[in-house]
Amino acid sequence: MTAAPRPEFDAELKAGLAVVGGMFPPTITPALLDFMRTSYASAPIDDLLAQRRIERLDLPIPGHLGDEIVVSVLRPAGLTGPRPGVVYAHSGGMMFGDRFSGIDLVLDWVDSLGVVLVTVEYRLAPEHPDPYPREDLYAALEWVASHHTDLQIRLDRLLVAGASAGGGLAAGIALQARDRGGPRLCGQVLDYPMLDDRGLTHSTHQFDGVGVWDRVSNETGWDALLGPARGGTGVSPYAAPSRAEDLTGLPPAFIDVGAAEIFRDEAMAYADRIWRAGGDAELHVFAGAFHGCDLFAPHTAVGRRMIHVRNSWVEKILAD
Repeated sequence: MTAAPRPEFDAELKAGLAVVGGMFPPTITPALLDFMRTSYASAPIDDLLAQRRIERLDLPIPGHLGDEIVVSVLRPAGLTGPRPGVVYAHSGGMMFGDRFSGIDLVLDWVDSLGVVLVTVEYRLAPEHPDPYPREDLYAALEWVASHHTDLQIRLDRLLVAGASAGGGLAAGIALQARDRGGPRLCGQVLDYPMLDDRGLTHSTHQFDGVGVWDRVSNETGWDALLGPARGGTGVSPYAAPSRAEDLTGLPPAFIDVGAAEIFRDEAMAYADRIWRAGGDAELHVFAGAFHGCDLFAPHTAVGRRMIHVRNSWVEKILAD
């Protein structure tokens, strides 16, 4: 079969893909899960925080079904008075990563914007399939809201954020909060989000075996989360937000995605459906960008631009 034509990777980003592929191969199968859990483990958090004025507090909280999970509260050193809060869902295809994976991309929110960031050690598939990851995160959101005084978080400036699998989970949390009468969110940051288990879009089939996170990787992740339900009729929109029939009443959304990755079309469609429902979404599609390039190559022109645009939106949405 002839490969589908696809957008080219940005030249500067393309030069770094060979290095990225050593720790994050383009095609991930179940046989690679143990490798990915080692290669994608976060850097020591103390090293990341060493040059920043950020305090960290690790806390056990009740997750799904009351089981204990851990969150880390990251806040500006010497914090006085309530500040905006963010509940953060890490990346990792639903199967790997930890609460500090990719955290360096949002630490500027803490020490530059004064945000209190709560990052969640949600449980991972396939050992803990749906609904564990999303319900762990929703439980964390409810916990943050109920403890906002102790955490010094403003309830009127509370948003959810996540990247890749975490972006999909953040979108699902926003839907759950709306439907359950939960905490009122001021925004949702969905970085190249994993939204649709059905794999129907054109971009899903354009990048087999190249870049980061191809069609097979995506099927591996959704299979781990949903098992035989993947692609069927019984999948919850809280797990796969593209399935939600009603996108009214959601908080403003920031959605970014690469033009050269499989999530391009579903991210664009999600923004379009928010607009059609009368909602507020800001969409950025970055030419030549592969999945997660701002995480893997933050020094590049595209990576720097993605980070700047995202940070600017967060600053705007959290402002009085």
